[in-house]
Amino acid sequence: MDQYKMYINGKFCDAQSGQTLESINPATEEKIASFPKADISDLEKAITAARRAFDEGEWPKMSLPERSQYLLRIAHFIRESAYELSRVEVNDTGKTSKQTTFIDIPAAAAAYEYFAGAANQVKGYTLAIPAPAASFTLREPVGVVAAITPWNYPFLMAAWKIASSIILGNTVVFKPSVLASLSCLELAKIFEKCELPKGVVNIVTGEGSVLGQALSSSKAVDMVSFTGSTRVGRDVMKAAASNLKKLTLELGGKSPNIVLADCDLDTAVSGTLTAIFMNQGQMCVAGSRLIVEEKIHDKFLELLAAKTNKLKIGDPLDPATDIGPLISAKQKQKVLEYIAIGKKEARCVAGGSTPAMKKGYYVEPTIFADVKNNMRIAQEEIFGPVLSVIKVKDAAEAIRVANDTDYGLAAMVWTKDLNQANVIARALRVGTVWVNTFGGFYNEAPFGGYKQSGLGRELGLEGLLEHTQVKHVNIDLAPGGKSLVASWFNV
Repeated sequence: MDQYKMYINGKFCDAQSGQTLESINPATEEKIASFPKADISDLEKAITAARRAFDEGEWPKMSLPERSQYLLRIAHFIRESAYELSRVEVNDTGKTSKQTTFIDIPAAAAAYEYFAGAANQVKGYTLAIPAPAASFTLREPVGVVAAITPWNYPFLMAAWKIASSIILGNTVVFKPSVLASLSCLELAKIFEKCELPKGVVNIVTGEGSVLGQALSSSKAVDMVSFTGSTRVGRDVMKAAASNLKKLTLELGGKSPNIVLADCDLDTAVSGTLTAIFMNQGQMCVAGSRLIVEEKIHDKFLELLAAKTNKLKIGDPLDPATDIGPLISAKQKQKVLEYIAIGKKEARCVAGGSTPAMKKGYYVEPTIFADVKNNMRIAQEEIFGPVLSVIKVKDAAEAIRVANDTDYGLAAMVWTKDLNQANVIARALRVGTVWVNTFGGFYNEAPFGGYKQSGLGRELGLEGLLEHTQVKHVNIDLAPGGKSLVASWFNV
C-alpha cells in the first residue's frame, strides 16, 4: 500500500500526530494508500508558511513572466506524467480512465497554461481627474488563499484554484477532499520538481469538518475559494466572516436540461446521456432535470432509455467502460435512497438498482418519468446517475419549471431555433447556458452560479480578478505642493 505525505513549506511531511487515513478504491473496495490525517497544529504550520511566503518571500515580488514560467513548467510535468496521474485518479475516485485520460488530466495542464498567459490582462487603469494630479488603480494579490476542493474532480479543481491564485502572487493553503487526496499529493511532487518556492503552495490532508472550518475562520487567511455542497458552503461563509475575508463559492446544482420539439433528436439524446451519466452523475452541473416538450416527450424518452440500457458498467480502468463506481459506500447508499424515493413518487423507466458486480460502489444509471417539479427527486441534488424527466407544454412552461429551484449553476437548451435559444438563455437564472451541447468548459469563460449555487466566478478574467484587491493611488502634482487639501489649514 502506497504511503503519501503532505506538502508544507516546500517539504513532504507526516501529520504531527502520526495519524493517517486510507484511500479505498471504489471499484474494488480495497485499501490502496494511506495519507496524513492532519490536525489543527498541522494546518497552522501550513498557514504560517503561506503567510510568510506572501509577506516576506520572493513570490509576490517576482515579475509576472517569472511566475508564468513556473506555471508552464507545472503544466509540462503534468503532461509528462499524464498516464501515471490518470491511473492514480481512477483508482482513488472510480472515474473512468476514458475521462481522466481525455478530460481531467489534460484539462488541468491547460488551466496552468491558460493562467500563465491570461494574467497579463489583469491591470489597473488611469483615472481622468482634474489636474494637477495623477490618479490610478492597481490590481494587487489578495494574500493567502485557502483553496478547498471536492472529490468529484479533484485534480482539475486543484488546477483551477491553485493556478488562478499563485499566478498573481498569492500563496495557497490547499485542502483536497478526504475522499480524493491522492492525485493532489502527486501534484506536490510536481511542485517540488519545478522548484516552486517554499510556502507558495501548501497541501494539507484530513477531515473537512476539522480542517475546513479552521481554515475558513483563520484570521491569517485573506480569501477562501471553496467548491462543494451548498450546505457546507453556508458553513464556510459563516466561518469566513471571522475577518470578513474574500470568498468564492461554487456550490450545488439541479440543472435543467430543456429539450424542445424542434431539436435534432439524436444529438439531444446523446447530449442528455452525457449531461447526466458522465462521471456517474457526480457533477455539480449535471443535467439532472430533463424538461421535455410534450410533442416529442414519449419518443425522446424511448430513445434515451434504450441508449441508457446500453451503457457499459464496469472496471473504470477498462477504456470501454462508460459507467464506473460512485466515490464511496456512503454516496452509493445516498443515491439508492433517492432511487427508492423516486420509485414511490414517479415511474422508473431505466435502471433503478445495483448491477451484478461482486465488489464496488456501483449504481445503475436510472431514469424516472412522470416527475413533477415539486418532487424531491426534482428539487434535491442527488449527485449520482439519476435523471428526473418532466413533461411541459411549451418553451414558456419550460422556462418556468427550469427556474423553479433553489439552484442556478447551469442549464442546457436543445433547439434548432437559435433566436428562441437566445431568448431562453437570457431568461434562465443560471451562471452557464449550453445550447445544443453540454459541458463546454473553456478556461477563457467564467464559471459560477446564481442563487444557492454560489458566489463569485472561477476561470476567465473574472476568475482571476476574484484573487485580487483594487487599490486607488492619488499623487498630488501641484507646483510647490500647494494643493487645496495640503493647505487647508492656514497655520
